[in-house]
Amino acid sequence: MIRFLNVLMLLCIMSLPVAAQQAPLTRLDTSDQGRNWDAVGRIDVNGRGFCTGTLIAPDLVLTAAHCLYDSDTGQPFALSEMEFLSGWRNGRATAYRTIRSALSHPDYEYSAQLTVDRVRTDIALLQLQHPIINTRIIPFPTETRPRAHSRIGVVSYARDRTEAPSLQETCEVLDQQGGIMVMSCEVDHGASGAPVFAVKDGIVRVVSVVSAMAERGGSRVALAAQLDAPLREMQRQFAVRALIGSSGASLFSSGQRRDIGAKFQSPE
Repeated sequence: MIRFLNVLMLLCIMSLPVAAQQAPLTRLDTSDQGRNWDAVGRIDVNGRGFCTGTLIAPDLVLTAAHCLYDSDTGQPFALSEMEFLSGWRNGRATAYRTIRSALSHPDYEYSAQLTVDRVRTDIALLQLQHPIINTRIIPFPTETRPRAHSRIGVVSYARDRTEAPSLQETCEVLDQQGGIMVMSCEVDHGASGAPVFAVKDGIVRVVSVVSAMAERGGSRVALAAQLDAPLREMQRQFAVRALIGSSGASLFSSGQRRDIGAKFQSPE
């Protein structure tokens, strides 16, 4: 319980609004059901685990920073062990890509405790070895944050639904404070890095990624980092890297490389 103390203290401070009616999970098993969500995929790590990721440019996948680390060894995963399976459903993906490089939030740091600071900076970008150019796989635009109490949705893989993503079309932003969004969305192990969507002007946009889950008022909630300026800075760094012709599959970040790791965890 200690590792969740800081997060739970934050949730106690936030006001608790009246819960809205939440949509159930819909499993996107068929091509027709998943047609609009093929840019969401699984990030597999050599058979040892997976997270969820989302294509936000032909060669960039947005996910959670803790997905880049092995909690058993405390070391970053070798990029050669990681693969993005776009639109993964029932044993097949719409596109398969290996990872060229990775970049985490400049202030991201993991410790044995799931702290408020770790949640608010739990953002990472993966650069693919080759862009995905496919008329069926359209990268999602991003938005820095939704309004408090606005309706959102989540598409994710998870422990009991590893072979096809599930869509929760309507859940709610319960509160936002200190760079963290508290959401009523249903998430589980494997949903780390799952895109949080909002609809603006008729366009579906990614407004965050799932970082963790915790309890609030006796109910389970999802926690996510607000994207804000760090995402734009990470995208800029990848653009600069492309201009100068840097190559090689190496893990790097805007800040100091840290010899630490974690996987998605639930309260004990």
